[in-house]
Amino acid sequence: PLQSNNKNDNNNKMNNIGVIGGNGYTICSGSWDETIRIWDIETTKQLNIFKEHESPVNSVKYGPNELLNIILSGSDCVRLWDIRSNQKIQKFNGHKYCVIYVEYSPFVIKNSIGNSNVICSGSEDNTICFWDIRSNKNKLYMIKGDNNEDGGILCLKFIELKKKEKTKNVTYDLNLCYGSKKGPIRIWG
Repeated sequence: PLQSNNKNDNNNKMNNIGVIGGNGYTICSGSWDETIRIWDIETTKQLNIFKEHESPVNSVKYGPNELLNIILSGSDCVRLWDIRSNQKIQKFNGHKYCVIYVEYSPFVIKNSIGNSNVICSGSEDNTICFWDIRSNKNKLYMIKGDNNEDGGILCLKFIELKKKEKTKNVTYDLNLCYGSKKGPIRIWG
């Protein structure tokens, strides 16, 4: 198992492991001790630690394609981290309660070269927020869950659903699927 080099980290409870990183040699983990750690898969040694969150880290993700050296995390807020410089890049505030899940979205804002530059976050406040990673300004868009039936957003995933009939020569439709604290799974889009 992966273990921290720090002898004082006996209470470090790993609760969320990220996907294998861009070079295939590292993984990232988020923890209840409010840290994100980068691990070397072959040596099982800790390579780096990010400590700026103020609540347990509920979700961590490596970036896709051109964002391979970027980690997205959800905790007290949404943050982006650069593995190369070991620095926080962005902080996104806007949820009323803790962020449970973060995801890179397939959406692209105009004037981009086709690279995904939108991230989204699901929170205990029962909302999903979309953010432009090029700016830490206000959210781009917000989806509100059903207050009576959802009770908070626990996970989300972008999925392509095949349409029954062609619409404008498009046979697939991109949808957001999310799971809620009280049980319902919903498809939005």
